[in-house]
Amino acid sequence: MSLLAVALVITASGFGLSLWLALRYRAELAAERLASSRARGEHEQRERLLRTVVESAPMAIVVYGHTGRLSYSNAEARELFFEGRSLTGENFLRLLDRAPETLRQGLLTETDALFTVDQDGESGTYHLAKRHFELENEPHTLLMVKHLTPELGRQEIEVWKKVIRLINHELNNSLAPISSMVHSARLIAKNQEQLPKLDRVFDIIEERSSHLAAFLEGYARFARLPKPRLERVPWGPFLEGIRMLYPALQVSDAPSFDGYFDAAQIQQALINLLKNAFEACPDTPSVQLSVSLGDAGGATVTVADRGSGMTDEVLKNALLPFFSTKETGTGLGLALCREIVEAHRGKLQLARREGGGIVVSLSLPGRQVLAPGRTGRLTLTRG
Repeated sequence: MSLLAVALVITASGFGLSLWLALRYRAELAAERLASSRARGEHEQRERLLRTVVESAPMAIVVYGHTGRLSYSNAEARELFFEGRSLTGENFLRLLDRAPETLRQGLLTETDALFTVDQDGESGTYHLAKRHFELENEPHTLLMVKHLTPELGRQEIEVWKKVIRLINHELNNSLAPISSMVHSARLIAKNQEQLPKLDRVFDIIEERSSHLAAFLEGYARFARLPKPRLERVPWGPFLEGIRMLYPALQVSDAPSFDGYFDAAQIQQALINLLKNAFEACPDTPSVQLSVSLGDAGGATVTVADRGSGMTDEVLKNALLPFFSTKETGTGLGLALCREIVEAHRGKLQLARREGGGIVVSLSLPGRQVLAPGRTGRLTLTRG
């Protein structure tokens, strides 16, 4: 029966308006309670779903307050840190007094970190991430630790397999001709009339030896890249030095602001990129180098060419170590550039250029971004 029908019955019975209003109020109150009950049910369902997801996450998740009091730990965290026990309410930071030094150091930094722990003769690698948030007007810390050893082990094996295949290929390409030339030299040495041909034989042996030495040096340079020495660098003289190396290069005007980077390393990265760019358009060289203001006072250095571009597959893999489309390529040029830029806490990106060609962008952060971050607000000994 509807509220209108109830009102008609009440009116016909002579109970009056006050009784009608009372019944209407009770009906509305019952509807509000029903809606509130449904909302609570939906909220509880979302809570259970969220708790299930976090509890079964394949990483250790810990939440603690500004004093170190442990508010929450999921199953993975209890297994990793507390031997399966629930220690909610305990001081998490004091519990870590006897933790490995690498883990304690990770807790003191505001950035994500990788650390390795040696226990019981085995080595394990972990990724640590820390975030801060407010909960009930109190600062809290969310700590996430993921075990990476199995995944890294598989990737390391695949990388080593690829390196071995590539080195084997390059060694065979150089040693086979050298062996053949040595055999030819011995035959020529037995015939006085053929002796003038020895010079050509030695030239080939020298050429293949030089190629092999350059190939191995590329690997060595990639492996021993030093930490960048950051300093203020005026863009004008820096770009002029690049221009002198590549007279055909189109260089934009130098920006008025200064950069903050390792000049030798960034120059090496640009030399690799420009070499690729000119090789991509040998008939009609059209390569441009420009510098513009980036985010947070940083700089964006762009190398653009009008070559044949890259396929989707090449574009996807171009920055991976050992990937190359060149017959004699080592696959380390772009990988080295990426390593240099990321060591500066920057980013290297490749994209197709409108109208044809490729654009490579080096995003370098400003000095403020590169300044050392503050240490953690908490210490491991605070009660």
